[in-house]
Amino acid sequence: MPIPDFQSIMLPLLKLCSDGQEHTSREMVEALAREYQLTPEELKQMLPSAQQRVFDNRVAWAKAHMKMAALLENVRRGVFRITDRGLAVLGESPKAINLAFLRKFPEYRSVREPHQNNQITEDSTSKELETKTPAERLEDAYMVLRESLANELLVQLKSSSPALFEKVVVEVLVKMGYGGSIKDAGEAVGKSGDEGIDGIIKEDRLGLDIIYIQANRWETTVSRPEIQKFAGALQGKRARKGIFITTSDFSKSAHEFVKAIESKIILVSGRELADFMIDFGVAVATDAVYELKRLDSDYFEES
Repeated sequence: MPIPDFQSIMLPLLKLCSDGQEHTSREMVEALAREYQLTPEELKQMLPSAQQRVFDNRVAWAKAHMKMAALLENVRRGVFRITDRGLAVLGESPKAINLAFLRKFPEYRSVREPHQNNQITEDSTSKELETKTPAERLEDAYMVLRESLANELLVQLKSSSPALFEKVVVEVLVKMGYGGSIKDAGEAVGKSGDEGIDGIIKEDRLGLDIIYIQANRWETTVSRPEIQKFAGALQGKRARKGIFITTSDFSKSAHEFVKAIESKIILVSGRELADFMIDFGVAVATDAVYELKRLDSDYFEES
């Protein structure tokens, strides 16, 4: 079944705590995963940042909201239990516990209302918005901005001069750890210029191996024949490794071909190149940096 949203998790989580015993977050995640019959693949699903699993994040936020409403309480770091109020709520046999339900508790409103100046209500828009945790919404916004930036980079790459495109390719590869210095890599790329090879770059600073490069600003999909030409050029150089970079994409047959041959050829599409540019800070500038803080429970532990 699909991974439940964090509001749907609240009531099952509170019921699991109804024994009044102390529980750990990991214990609850595992118990809820069994209850929802989540598959191993669903449990491994990560947030876009790959810093936390989606289900773990949603359980954590379900727990956090119920703590704000004093239905759950921390006992010590990583350990919590149900409160008398939580038991009383379960005694009412609610059909669901969600944000609207929690708003009837003054402790919850005192935390949430200062951040509700935009008058969010339980209409269809807010319900859709609040099915995701704050962390998920933040990451979604980040991915939208990243997607837009990647598209802008691709437009610039496709309209750039061959020399500028070569400069981008070299700088990306060097920042990824290839080629030694920019100066060394710049001298290496573009020297051969024949037999389907645009340049060469050292695999590492010591130059223990050489990687051959083909880099083209294409609009159409790169098909298998073009990759076969590049593979033939590598064989002519007795080379084992190559990188084929384009501003477009590669056909399925091109991907299948590189998997079947002995030489190691990496295909880098335009979108992948744009992602590398973002990740390694090539032709992009930082607009703002936001730090996400969390409570340091150790701080409040008295020795």
